[in-house]
Amino acid sequence: MHSHNHDHAANGTRAFAAITLINLAYTALEAGYGFATNSLALLSDALHNLGDVLGLGLAWGAAVLAKRTPTDRHTYGWRRATLLSPLANALLLVAFSGALAWEAIRRFSAPPEIPALPVMVVAAIGIAVNLGAAWFVRDGHAQDLNRRGAFLHLVADAAVSLAAVLAGAGMWWLSWEWLDPVIALLIGVVVAVGAFGLLRESFNAAMDAVPRGIDQTQVAAFLAQQPGVVAVHHLHIWSLGAGEIAMTAHLVRPDDSDHDVFIDRLNHALDERFGINHPTLQVEHGRSCEHDRHDRAPHGDHAHEH
Repeated sequence: MHSHNHDHAANGTRAFAAITLINLAYTALEAGYGFATNSLALLSDALHNLGDVLGLGLAWGAAVLAKRTPTDRHTYGWRRATLLSPLANALLLVAFSGALAWEAIRRFSAPPEIPALPVMVVAAIGIAVNLGAAWFVRDGHAQDLNRRGAFLHLVADAAVSLAAVLAGAGMWWLSWEWLDPVIALLIGVVVAVGAFGLLRESFNAAMDAVPRGIDQTQVAAFLAQQPGVVAVHHLHIWSLGAGEIAMTAHLVRPDDSDHDVFIDRLNHALDERFGINHPTLQVEHGRSCEHDRHDRAPHGDHAHEH
């Protein structure tokens, strides 16, 4: 049996709550100074941060939904909400990046004079805020797409804030007012590139693609090498969200006298070797799979789920 770490989920929810509120406060501060100084770099970064606040809010809500217990209708619970959240997040960022680029291009013809020092100070605060928030969600971001999306956004935000600091320095020392729309345009590009990658990966996850980092061919070979297994059919691997990876497979194993021991050992091996922590294995005693003509995995008399 696989035990789930509920404390980890609770910590994840608190982390999302904290960084969402911190970023919302900083976004309000940055937008206020952006309007006061007429700095498009600050306003565009604030708009970028607002997109991330909305995305972090979605991730926060998804983490809360993921903790809901399964029901008769939603037998896996609501963990897949953590897959839909980064998809919505990516769509928001794509829209915001287009708006930023349009306004930046419009300003190239007549860049306004910007007081550089407030831009540098506020952007420097943004570096600290974003790196601090990224530190909150650093644990588990490699396995959980929801947390990874938030982590990557926050690190990118810190880099964007650094660019705004450098732009402020250029305007202060060299009077290069054109740096303000240039940085705003670069922010739009950064947002678009990051959002495209997240959009592609979250779309694949929502479409039940094999999770990143798992080679289905290697899993199939591993299953075929197990004692007594003569064939593997209908292997499917997908993400349930919140760090859960599910798998179903038919194993043809004529000599199945050690059924329970075999199943338990294989479940642990799949978790340790591939991170597949929700496998469902159907063992068939015949020499071939009865369902080869249909790519589906029906529940038979020998279905055994963990």
